[in-house]
Amino acid sequence: MESEKSLALIIPAHNEEQRIAPTLRAYHSFFNSLEQHKKIDFELIIVLNGCNDKTSAVVKAIQKNLNNITMLDFATAGKGYALKRGFKHALAKGADLIGFVDADMATSPQEFYKLIIGLNESDGIIASRYMTGAVVTPPRPKIKRWGSKIIFEPLVKMLLGLPFKDLQCGAKLFKRDVIKMIVDHLKVQQWAFDVEILYLCRLFNFTVKEIPTVWHDQVLSKLNTFGGGMKMLSSILEIRKNHAELINNSL
Repeated sequence: MESEKSLALIIPAHNEEQRIAPTLRAYHSFFNSLEQHKKIDFELIIVLNGCNDKTSAVVKAIQKNLNNITMLDFATAGKGYALKRGFKHALAKGADLIGFVDADMATSPQEFYKLIIGLNESDGIIASRYMTGAVVTPPRPKIKRWGSKIIFEPLVKMLLGLPFKDLQCGAKLFKRDVIKMIVDHLKVQQWAFDVEILYLCRLFNFTVKEIPTVWHDQVLSKLNTFGGGMKMLSSILEIRKNHAELINNSL
């Protein structure tokens, strides 16, 4: 990776008053050190969506002491919605690299940096919890993995042509041109937003690589229910329908 690239790292946050502070401090400390050594410029973009707790106050308190932290606050809830708003902000600021990571720090800043140094000639890069070499702590229940492997992943591959082993790991990075091309086509506001991003990359012929990561599973995950899984499956069908015109243009 060339030196002095600019990174916009988006962190969607919905009622994260308990977890956002250590995440911001850890990421800021890591990337600030890189910036001091002229390796990369960075901006952390915290996008609050539908928060009704003290997340905003926590972020504002941190902003008083740390630079390079921007907070966007929207009443509309939805991680997909938050990412789209964050993408538009990052494009307006001229970032070379635009990525996102979960607010719970399941992905450490060191692991996210592996995406940056591993991007090379690819247009995008995503972290994977399921590739050989990945480490997930504590280990996930096998039934949770089987449900995705047997139903969700084959369905996504069949309907959308996406070959990735881990579609929903919350650490992804793209070059500016990718986000500029796809951002206005993003329609998913909540479920399966990761899948829509990767699907649009495929339709626009961008290359996306997948690499193993170290993932620290966190409590209070917000997609652990059967109902959530069914909404994900419904969203897959909606994604294909929403982008039918692009499908025809890519044939």
